[in-house]
Amino acid sequence: MSIVVQKYGGTSVGSIDKIKSVAKGLAKRKEAGYDLVVVVSAMGKTTDDLIEMAKKISNNPSKRELDMLLSTGEQMTSALLAMALEDMGYDAIALTGFQAGIVTEDRHTKASILDIEIKKVRCHLKKGKIVIVAGFQGIDENGDITTLGRGGSDTTAVALAAKLGCPCEIYTDVEGIYGVDPRIYPNAKKLDYISYEEMLEMASLGAKVIETRAVELASKYQVPIYIALNTGLVTGTYIKELSESMESKVVTGLTASDDDLMVTINNVLYNTKDICYIFSRLAEMDINIDMISQTAPVHGYVNISFTAPKDGKDLVMKLIHELKMKMREIKVDIQEDVTKISVVGLGMRTQSGVAARLFKIFADNDIQFKQVTTSEIRISYTINTKDKEKAIYKIAEEFDM
Repeated sequence: MSIVVQKYGGTSVGSIDKIKSVAKGLAKRKEAGYDLVVVVSAMGKTTDDLIEMAKKISNNPSKRELDMLLSTGEQMTSALLAMALEDMGYDAIALTGFQAGIVTEDRHTKASILDIEIKKVRCHLKKGKIVIVAGFQGIDENGDITTLGRGGSDTTAVALAAKLGCPCEIYTDVEGIYGVDPRIYPNAKKLDYISYEEMLEMASLGAKVIETRAVELASKYQVPIYIALNTGLVTGTYIKELSESMESKVVTGLTASDDDLMVTINNVLYNTKDICYIFSRLAEMDINIDMISQTAPVHGYVNISFTAPKDGKDLVMKLIHELKMKMREIKVDIQEDVTKISVVGLGMRTQSGVAARLFKIFADNDIQFKQVTTSEIRISYTINTKDKEKAIYKIAEEFDM
């Protein structure tokens, strides 16, 4: 029999009725001759509710105990789904991350998977069971439960598929991957397929359909991913290896994120040691910066700008205070009302003029930009948030997205 790994997100299993509906779909797939490994997230807003409970107990809960608490959400879903299948007459078994053999690094709340001891899962499959795995969790070398961070169930599913040498299907509340978020641009077109490289860029830039680490794993181990609506009634999108036909479209995707703030440090002495110090401290404080720009030296000084997550603002402010004590001539400006807008496409490698078309859109529509960064298949701009919708509409229309 062919093995397939399926993953169902929180909205897909958000109620008992939805869990029963998923069970019916799995039964049909089992009857069609497939061996199934099913990864599930916590029901609906369960994880958020558990976090709120922890906050009511402690302002600074232990990360170890937080992982113990949060892992129960997925365990509840997996047990309920197994019960639903058994009630329908199908042999099923629910496994925690530990029971499924998922071994992680010793890092709570944001652990990475080191390996999966797959023998137990294979053994259950050989017995004809539908294996339900609690996503988002594993166990470290100390025997402690760890969690993989937000979106970790995607990573669990892809990692299991890589170990089993099979495809991965992710079912969610969207019909697939769109070139533009249809909630912002209603005329957005759904993609039939997208390359790992393009999806990785889009996921890292704010597209929330799939977690970035899951795409990295899929690309590394050549795991084909299929993303579709949880009803299974609409054809979804395939994430797969690059093919020649996929290079014909110059721009595949457009993302917009309001999650970053922009920090500009003016009057920095043009000294590699000072500049190195700024970015070394950012790294030491675990501030995940993205777009970086620097002016040319003027009278021995430069201005440096970078973007960082808004939820890390307190750390950024702490760093700025430290920098002002060390570099007394600097002046710092922080802008929160900014949007990072990016276009992604493999076609940029072979087709020129994308940047020129984007600059013309901004010029014709009085859209100011603050930063520009590029890669081989991406161009990103920082713009004022008030211009976001206008920019998305104009870019989507220009590139027929």
